[in-house]
Amino acid sequence: MEKLYGNAIVGQSGGPTAAINATLAGVIRGAQTARDCGEMETLYGMFNGIEGFLREDFCDLLTVFDEEQKISDLIHTPAAVLGSCRKKLPSDPKDEMYDRIFSLFSKHNIRYFFYIGGNDSMDTVAKLSRASAERDYEICLVGVPKTIDNDLDGTDHTPGFGSAAKYIATTVEEIIRDCSVYTVPAVTVVEVMGRDAGWLTAASALPSLVFGEGPDLVYVPERVFDVDAFLSDVKAALARHPNVVVTVSEGVRNAAGEYVGSLGQSGTTDVFGHKYLAGTGKVLEQLVREHIGCKVRAIELSLPQRCAGHLASATDLAESVRVGQGAVQTALEGGTGCVVTILRNDGAEYGITIGHSDVNAVANRVRTLPETFVNEAGNGVTEECLRYLLPLIQGEDTPRYVDGLPYQFKLR
Repeated sequence: MEKLYGNAIVGQSGGPTAAINATLAGVIRGAQTARDCGEMETLYGMFNGIEGFLREDFCDLLTVFDEEQKISDLIHTPAAVLGSCRKKLPSDPKDEMYDRIFSLFSKHNIRYFFYIGGNDSMDTVAKLSRASAERDYEICLVGVPKTIDNDLDGTDHTPGFGSAAKYIATTVEEIIRDCSVYTVPAVTVVEVMGRDAGWLTAASALPSLVFGEGPDLVYVPERVFDVDAFLSDVKAALARHPNVVVTVSEGVRNAAGEYVGSLGQSGTTDVFGHKYLAGTGKVLEQLVREHIGCKVRAIELSLPQRCAGHLASATDLAESVRVGQGAVQTALEGGTGCVVTILRNDGAEYGITIGHSDVNAVANRVRTLPETFVNEAGNGVTEECLRYLLPLIQGEDTPRYVDGLPYQFKLR
């Protein structure tokens, strides 16, 4: 493909994170440089992802972000400033919806398309790439990774995960401190996000590596959840001390492959076929109450895991910006049908390199915890796992505060 010249457009899709706007800031910075060098006209931002694009609902981001302070505020703002969607595009690359999309690309002279998101968003980029091959319109389509679940394949880790991991590890550390003040036997079950992969729940054990004290038990989707083994584990932990803290992924399943938290759930799914999950902690709370009889409570960390911008990882924010800039550079070099990746450098000192790979090798695939990251009993994670996680939560990069509250940038 010859070097293209025209406009670029970027969107955000899927669940928000504390760092997705930092990635957007990286795309904006990359586009500013490209414009100043005569390689690109401007960068549009589509509101609510591909849905907004189909409505021609977008703004000129290079006009909006005309000051460095605005970009700095954007980096420190959680959630998705452009809004999000979970729209699933048709599987047939000849579908008329793609005719509409590519006619809009042509109408607005869009030659670079960036989509920030997770597995389902990469599915969108992959489908657009296949549709592009059916049409006579040159455009570079680049997926930009984002997910707190850290389950995107082909990359060492994903932007957004480090900040979520930092929040979870910190919150669990504080919960352990709170629970330790009483002598009455009690069990606290902390439910953590993670449908198919236990990366976030594994991060809850980081206090044990740093301070020698973490959750007593950790359960992840990579291991079959056995109720009898769970109750036995809890009883053994209570015999050691009265204040037991358990962390569990929302997506743990039994031997039949059923979600433990499916009891009482509606079974409703989203457009990508994912069941809405919640209640795993409550199910375990009830099991402890019925079979052990001690004081017990369940805590669902819920949305703060992905929107706690006040406790973001400085490493995560810096890498997220680099990933956004890398996406622009990849496109300018002719990369299309690809996704930006983070490669961990060899050696004892932590460092990364930004790369890219074929989006078709990434879309709709789930990267789970390696076997060596979960202990033999299936109720904890290994030191190898924690040492992989630790560099990702390093550093504090606090937002700008106004009258005691963090300032958050808004486009609308």
